[in-house]
Amino acid sequence: MATDAGGLGLALFAIHFAQKAATPQKTYGYLRTEILAALVNAVVLLLLTVYILYEAYQRFRSPPEILGGPMLAVAAVGLVVNLLSMKLLSVGSSESLNVQGAYFEVLSDMLGSLGVIAAALIIMYTGWTLADPIIGAGIGLFIVPRTWKLLSQAVHILMEGVPTE
Repeated sequence: MATDAGGLGLALFAIHFAQKAATPQKTYGYLRTEILAALVNAVVLLLLTVYILYEAYQRFRSPPEILGGPMLAVAAVGLVVNLLSMKLLSVGSSESLNVQGAYFEVLSDMLGSLGVIAAALIIMYTGWTLADPIIGAGIGLFIVPRTWKLLSQAVHILMEGVPTE
């Protein structure tokens, strides 16, 4: 959730900063601040995905003892927070690459919460602890193409590529 707060904070800062007027030194103004924020959010998401995949690998090699009850409770709270955040961001995510980056960050955490809930229930009812790394790796692999698309779009804009439309 700390990454969500950071991503959302960065997105809000960029939206606010982008509204500054153009100056003689910044003739385009500060509009690209939002694109830079989207780029940073995409890079952070890719790094988090690498970490998720690394953790899943470590848990495959040496599964830790997992307490399903506390795992389920924390994931349920996280799911509620992430669903509320997604609702707030969904409107602007189609209009701003910056907001889309923040939305993807919250989406990845929401999927993580769903995965943790599923893994916790499987562990609680079957004792099969490998559900945790399998679901974690699945979530990481699901996030990669979406994050890569966001990263590619941000770089394309920053490199002043020809618009796709």
